[in-house]
Amino acid sequence: MTKEVRLGNKKYRLKKEYKDGFQLEDVTSKYTDYFENFDYIFGDYSYDKLRLKGFYRKENKNCRAINNIENLDSYIKDYCAFECRYFLLEKID
Repeated sequence: MTKEVRLGNKKYRLKKEYKDGFQLEDVTSKYTDYFENFDYIFGDYSYDKLRLKGFYRKENKNCRAINNIENLDSYIKDYCAFECRYFLLEKID
């Protein structure tokens, strides 16, 4: 069964989770309406602190290399702590 959550005014589907990285309470406390325009929200834990980053689909006019979801694997490798917990939420239109 696919996990779906509501954050702010948007609904999201848990697309990917590594090492039980999705903790609803943590995400809810960090989430702001800033993330509502993004197609995806990626969260990772570094030193037990949650960091959130927005990503876009390639087709989105706001998409740039730094926030293109196709570059997520590179982002994880270059900017996340080695073997950290993480998750990916996809906005449901």
